[in-house]
Parts: sequence; structure tokens; C-alpha cells
Amino acid sequence: MNEQEIINLTERLITSIVNSDWETYTELCADDLTAFEPEAEGYLIQGMPFHKHYFDMKERSPYAGVTTTLSCPHVRIMGDVAIIAYVRLTQRAESGGGSRTNAFRETRVWQHRGGVWKHVHFHRS
Repeated sequence: MNEQEIINLTERLITSIVNSDWETYTELCADDLTAFEPEAEGYLIQGMPFHKHYFDMKERSPYAGVTTTLSCPHVRIMGDVAIIAYVRLTQRAESGGGSRTNAFRETRVWQHRGGVWKHVHFHRS
């Protein structure tokens, strides 16, 4: 495994989120995924049910019509664990013809389990 493969896996994961693709998301994530993210208001999220709620909102997804860029990804591989940190930029057109860009700082942890890389933890702020 090299750094580019971790970047590619992370981009695939983000694409599954943007497209509300639960099948791909669950393929890439461990069942015991943990997370700290703004939607949880500071609480540690454990498992997949919290995340499924947002995928079930496909028709009202906050990511509809969004372009996502991973800016300045930095990967560190330590044996069977890889950590990627980056700024996730989301761009969307506004009704008045302008555009709005939001930035989130994200760190994601991948672990090599059973011959495949699984997303096991993330922190987004």
C-alpha cells in the first residue's frame, strides 16, 4: 500500500458520501467505525446507524450539486494503519448565480483488516 492508494480510497469514500451511496460507504467502512463530527455536537459516534440516517435523506442531501476537493492531503502509513489529513473543500452554486465554498478539516484512519483497507475512524471539524 502506498500513499496514493490511501488518497484514492478516501476520494472514493467522499464520493460515496456526496452521492448518498450507502453500498459503497459500507464496503469501505468498518462496522465499528468511530467518529467525531459537527453533527454529533462533540459526542463520539460509534457504529454505522448514525451515518445511515444521512444517507437515507438522499432527496434532501446537503451534498446535492456539490463539487468536493481534497486539498493538501497528507498520508502517514504505520504498518497496518494509515492516517490521512486534509482540508475538504465543498463548492456549490447559489440561486443568485454566485458560488459558495465551505472548508472542513478532516482526519481519517484506515486499518488493513482481512486483506482490505477499512475506514475505522474520522474527525471532522
